Amino acid sequence: MALAKQPESDRAGPPRPGAERVREILIVDDHPLMCDALALTLKISFGLKSVRTARSLAAAQEQIRRQGAPDAVILDLNLPDARGAEGLVTLRRQIPGVPITMISADLENAMISVAMAAGAQGYISKSLGREALVDSLRRMWNGERVTPDSYEPEQASEEDAARAELARRFASLTPQQMKILRLICQGKANKEISYELSIAEATVKTHITAIMSKINARRRTQAVLLANSIRLFEPA
Repeated sequence: MALAKQPESDRAGPPRPGAERVREILIVDDHPLMCDALALTLKISFGLKSVRTARSLAAAQEQIRRQGAPDAVILDLNLPDARGAEGLVTLRRQIPGVPITMISADLENAMISVAMAAGAQGYISKSLGREALVDSLRRMWNGERVTPDSYEPEQASEEDAARAELARRFASLTPQQMKILRLICQGKANKEISYELSIAEATVKTHITAIMSKINARRRTQAVLLANSIRLFEPA
């Protein structure tokens, strides 16, 4: 079983709610059994007022727009409409002051490094037992940055600042621009993007110009390389 290691020092950022002030959380996970079991466990363990759930990134965004921001978010790494860092980058833009915990079976060092650089409060394994899970979340909600024991931050420390800055640039993209960038990374031409999103090709070109400006890329190939460098979109 993967355990969470001792905390790293917290980086500067928006104020975090203490664990005792976390009364409402949002779990974003497309596996019903995992989602429901996690919701029940946390509601009992923390005496939470409310545990909201969403099965996709789009559903989570809409729920936040309608119901407001939760006190904390637990986000699955891979969702039907967002794989890799995309979900984290997108929600970080929408709810900048809310601690987001990534949860996944993928404990690869590079992926954890990207998630932490992109603003995750912590990264935990789906294989954690109940006590370890509750302890990890309590520490995160108290402001600590928690990662699995297997994570070696020193291997990525030199690149973390660059990854964090790049993640901030991608977070400035609008939802439509993020969709277009995803299609660009899939190798789609402007005409194909226009057809798939039901927008004019001229509109696609306008969005691409804005995307390039925001992420400081000169060519489509460079934009793809930058997205891949922070694993923004993982292959299905």
